[in-house]
Amino acid sequence: MTTTTETYGVDPSPTPLALLLLGREADPASERGVECPGDLPAASDPDLVARARAAKEQLGDRVFILGHHYQRDEVIEFADVTGDSFKLARDAAARPEAEYIVFCGVHFMAESADILTSDAQQVVLPDLAAGCSMADMATAEQVAECWDVLTDAGIADVTVPVSYMNSSADIKAFTGKHGGTICTSSNAKRALEWAFEQGQKVLFLPDQHLGRNTAVLEMGFSLDDCVLYNPHKPNGGLTAEQLRNAKMILWRGHCSVHGRFNLDSVNEVRERIPGVTVLVHPECKHEVVTAADMVGSTEYIIKALDAAEPGSKWAIGTELNLVRRLAKAHPDKEVVFLDRAVCFCSTMNRIDLPHLVWALESLVEGRVPNVITVDPETEKYAKAALDRMLALP
Repeated sequence: MTTTTETYGVDPSPTPLALLLLGREADPASERGVECPGDLPAASDPDLVARARAAKEQLGDRVFILGHHYQRDEVIEFADVTGDSFKLARDAAARPEAEYIVFCGVHFMAESADILTSDAQQVVLPDLAAGCSMADMATAEQVAECWDVLTDAGIADVTVPVSYMNSSADIKAFTGKHGGTICTSSNAKRALEWAFEQGQKVLFLPDQHLGRNTAVLEMGFSLDDCVLYNPHKPNGGLTAEQLRNAKMILWRGHCSVHGRFNLDSVNEVRERIPGVTVLVHPECKHEVVTAADMVGSTEYIIKALDAAEPGSKWAIGTELNLVRRLAKAHPDKEVVFLDRAVCFCSTMNRIDLPHLVWALESLVEGRVPNVITVDPETEKYAKAALDRMLALP
């Protein structure tokens, strides 16, 4: 096995940009930011693990900790369950006895957990700066303006919105209010099939790549059936005729992690590791997905590695924390990161052990920090969209 620093790339040198990528610095222009009452424990504190264990033990069944697959190992160690965003939200809803849901993920995930849990439960995000660049690429105002454009083009009444789980509660609510559904990377095809049974076109939010890859590679549409709506241009940068001719209206959004992979990444790893299987997430660019051997959601990637033959070679195109964890879990296989460059999810990395300790110790002291609350009106329509997804065959 060759899981060396060359395999994964080393941590960047401590420049401001590198520290941001690692989740150790803030970008006030793009992040919500968080103020922690009192002192946030130092990352160098040798007692952090013991403090986390003690606080979790003291809280007992009152707390339930969720850990997304892209979290740091130091955080995953304390998670009661791990999974993708929707699985974790459903797991939280299945634990009504837990007063506090500590969501080690990002903001939109905590919102989904609040929507699906009871009013008696409080969802805590250890660092409010843990956002999602993709989710932030579609605001409620922009999407409302887009719907006006579709209305002016005479197609709004035959267009069904389908929003990726990686979206804000506001966007989920818009989707629910306009008769649409939510999808995950696992069930995007089923969601689109349902949508085309309801209407003639789909407005897919906010990840263009998942929408395009699913429509073209799994449903037989052509690239010409897809148009890209840019919210920063008048009328989305599209003519009414282009909108009327399209079947898939893709929002101009993407994942900052998966969007970094390119065709050169695939070609380079094939040359470097003969016989390697390239497995990527469907949030990757179309050129990357078509060049890969296998494509699937985070859960799919994990199961594929579990089922792989000993001695097989894999290049994985997804977040680096997960790839490292998969390599450690499969020492009998060669598991490498698809690209030589560091590719952490910088905002996901903001949830570190000091923030988790601070959140848990705050709960022990009777303070509930960083509560994520979705207002009743937004929750009503967002839940309607989520319920439609749950009802998909």
